[in-house]
Amino acid sequence: MPATLAFDIYGTLIDTNGVVTALREMPAVGDRAAEFSRVWREKQLEYTFRRGLMQNYADFSVCTRQALDYLCAAYRIDLGGGEKERLLEVYRVLPAYDDVVGSLERLSDAGFRMHAFSNGSATAVETLLTTAGVRDFFLGVVSVEDLRSFKPNPAVYAHFLRRAGATGADAWLVSGNPFDVMGAISAGMKGAWVKRSPEAVFDPWGIDPTITVSGLGELPEKLSRTSG
Repeated sequence: MPATLAFDIYGTLIDTNGVVTALREMPAVGDRAAEFSRVWREKQLEYTFRRGLMQNYADFSVCTRQALDYLCAAYRIDLGGGEKERLLEVYRVLPAYDDVVGSLERLSDAGFRMHAFSNGSATAVETLLTTAGVRDFFLGVVSVEDLRSFKPNPAVYAHFLRRAGATGADAWLVSGNPFDVMGAISAGMKGAWVKRSPEAVFDPWGIDPTITVSGLGELPEKLSRTSG
């Protein structure tokens, strides 16, 4: 059976910095747009970690909205309700990275079984992938919402394997997020880290990626060589 690939969505296939353009157009943010976007993303993930540990689940979109509320308070930025809704709407239709379509085409041609696997709700992920023009590459969408928890809870990786009909030995998690790769490997899967920035650092826990790529364009060859 060909290897099963679980693709993380936010920060791996979909560029969460796609909100920067909209942020720059807002006078209250302006030149701080890139920093604002980065910290928004960090706070969003922090909220998922905390909610997972507290067993106090809320949809990923709630974490995203509350992280934005936090940033506005921390930066002392007064965004009107219309501007906040505009940013949240942009988040629902973020663009794919430039290397996504070509890489997915090559992986599909090579026979890999590909699924989307996300902290986002199934509805939100379906919208993102369809808007980006890549939904048809995936056999299905697996969301953590089914378990009302978040990555890197080991239960959500086991849930993915059940839904995909795969075992850890023949399944890969592909992610640009080190915590996600580490979570998958800890749960018995293999992990491919997409190191999109030369400055990115993988957490020094002794749980190393099975493979590391600087972009998705390197993934088909490395996976075929490793899986073969």
